[in-house]
Amino acid sequence: METALTLQRTRSLRWRWLWLTPPVLFAALIAGTAIGETSISMDTVLKVLANQLLGADYAVDRIDAGIIWNYRLSRAIVAASCGAGLALAGVVLQALLRNPLADPYLMGISAGASTGAVGVTVAGIGAGAFSLSAGAFAGAGLAFGLVVLLAQAAGGGSCNGRSAQASGAIILAGIAGSQLFNALTAFIIARSASAEQARSIMFWLLGNLSGVRWDDVVLAVPVSLAGLLVCLWHRRALDVFTFGADSAASMGIAVRPVRGILIACVALVTAVMVSMVGAIGFVGLVIPHAMRFIVGSRHTRLVPASALAGAVFLIGSDILSRILVPGQVLPIGVITSLIGAPTFALIMIRGMRAR
Repeated sequence: METALTLQRTRSLRWRWLWLTPPVLFAALIAGTAIGETSISMDTVLKVLANQLLGADYAVDRIDAGIIWNYRLSRAIVAASCGAGLALAGVVLQALLRNPLADPYLMGISAGASTGAVGVTVAGIGAGAFSLSAGAFAGAGLAFGLVVLLAQAAGGGSCNGRSAQASGAIILAGIAGSQLFNALTAFIIARSASAEQARSIMFWLLGNLSGVRWDDVVLAVPVSLAGLLVCLWHRRALDVFTFGADSAASMGIAVRPVRGILIACVALVTAVMVSMVGAIGFVGLVIPHAMRFIVGSRHTRLVPASALAGAVFLIGSDILSRILVPGQVLPIGVITSLIGAPTFALIMIRGMRAR
């Protein structure tokens, strides 16, 4: 009886965390809009938002209104979308590959997307026929395909998750593929970019939200929401995939089509986010693990919790990138790594002790 009550209380607490997250996300968006290089009062922020969204007529300084609406709010929304998308990508990859180290950055998908984006913008690949996002998507797909082929050649299988050896081979192949595409990106920059382009691209590759505007919001928000819906639709399949492809097949899941849809979703979301803000590490690695401690491993709860937590995490990292060094904006990838690396170490130590 006591065990049943304990389980019921635990489940209630986990669902309560999910209900608390949307208000936290809203608060994070407001904080991302209010905090920055220039100090703007919360009252001014709320007045500008009321003017723009509700048609109010509060008297506010035009410069402050421009900073809030045209720069900070769009930046915070894109940060939230990217954080949610990358966290979802980590959830999917960790379930499909049955490996806690799987994420878009480690699997080479982010590196491939960066190569595709740089190839289109700097080297002129496609002669203008491809957009930045299309080039990033092509690079992400090519990188993951190469990782799978390399894992097969090493005798690790084709990401079917049947053994720890197969999963480990894919991770090692992902590391090799990531290094390869990072080298290709550096080669393209050195070969085709001017000195000014090289500086801006290298800053962008570390994660840069300074250039995002409302046009990026129009792309980032639908893509992240679509990724969330796809993951929620296949949430039960993700639960089964954690036990292996054979288990999924025995449960009546069409393994290849479902896995193909989920991998394509991960590649698309990662490519779009990388094309806008560059390669940002540790979001897809740390957030899913942190959320498993809070809401459990069932993807019905894990998917929305990871998306919302990833959004809040990247907004907070963006705020830190603007205020940590006075008068200078740091690449957001530096902040996520400084926070993500020790956090992942703590999660890993706690997980090992729990065993």
